[in-house]
Amino acid sequence: MGAEKKWLFTLFSAIFISFMLFLSSISGFSASYHYFTSYKPYTSTVRHGPGYPPAFAYLITGGNGHKDRMFRLLLSIYHPRNRYLLHIGADGSDDERRKLMALIRSVPVITAFGNVDVVGRPDPVTYMGSTNIAAVLRAAAILLKVDSGWDWFITLSALDYPLVTQDDLSQVFSSVRRDLSFIDHTSDLGWKEGQRVQPIVVDPGLYLARRTQIFHATEKRPMPESFKVFTGSPWVVLSRSFLEFCVFGWDNLPRTLLMYSANVALSQEFYFHSVICNSPEFKNTTVNNDLRYVVWDNPPKMEPLFLNTSGYEPMVQSGAAFARQFEIDDPVLDMIDEKILKRGHNRATPGAWCTGWKIWLMDPCSQWGDVNVLKPGPQLKKFEESTHKLLDDWKSQSNQCR
Repeated sequence: MGAEKKWLFTLFSAIFISFMLFLSSISGFSASYHYFTSYKPYTSTVRHGPGYPPAFAYLITGGNGHKDRMFRLLLSIYHPRNRYLLHIGADGSDDERRKLMALIRSVPVITAFGNVDVVGRPDPVTYMGSTNIAAVLRAAAILLKVDSGWDWFITLSALDYPLVTQDDLSQVFSSVRRDLSFIDHTSDLGWKEGQRVQPIVVDPGLYLARRTQIFHATEKRPMPESFKVFTGSPWVVLSRSFLEFCVFGWDNLPRTLLMYSANVALSQEFYFHSVICNSPEFKNTTVNNDLRYVVWDNPPKMEPLFLNTSGYEPMVQSGAAFARQFEIDDPVLDMIDEKILKRGHNRATPGAWCTGWKIWLMDPCSQWGDVNVLKPGPQLKKFEESTHKLLDDWKSQSNQCR
């Protein structure tokens, strides 16, 4: 009888502990995430340079109400080797920025590696105005200053999502020359010449505290003669060397084009494209693609269509690294998490660096080992084929700065 009571006590104890764990898991993200990470984490040394995978500096931008979307995007692309800067525009509140920072600090691996920052004094960002490119250049300067190890700068918005793991991205980019930039560009301006480049616009966000819209001057200006204007996608993957050229400007070209772009509508579609293609040092380092999957309406509107589950297969078959744009918490994001990223809710995308057990409430990335090794993911082959094709086109020089 004593043995039977002892057995019942053990059984009920196990049930009680399981019940408490369940309550912990549903009581909030922080409780479930910290439960298995009370130990002092082991921080692996991040190594850069020849013989090691490349690293990326991400700028994630958002606006008012985008806190949760930005945090989800951060977790989906997180890797200890990378650097991240999150910017909620001036239309967002300080309270939202504080809450975003609290979410970030609740992730043990981010706290251990200290590679994620939030812009505390946000920049005003006017739709179609030059404040957009000013904010990007400021972010680039910050990332160049705080981290000397990354190789490429990638811009993402809260409406974007990855289609590959960071291990896959690093694996494929290990065979890419580190001075190459992936930037969609063309000098065939078409209707943009008369509607975007020649009209003189002023962005009040450059000098007014309150948010407002751009306004147009009554006259247009002729096309420039000292340089050629290029346009393309505002979403870029830029090499560190080119970004240093834009920020430090040992040649006057980046400053000249920045001043010119200040009065161009949607300057983020012109600035980097025109700088890189007018620079003798960098014009042959352009891969004419932004590595994004987008679907446009016919005729195209200002923004691409929202992606959903009906377009999942074409999206993953595209071989792109990222896709845009998505509605908040659209079910297709859960499909990407499950089938491609293998990522649990409110957890970082697992990579070779994650060494924890993948059972029940246990997050495999709550423990980590060597962060300088890689593990192939489901989209590696497709992304590798797509990138190699782009590099073959680049080698033929048939689609560069023309």
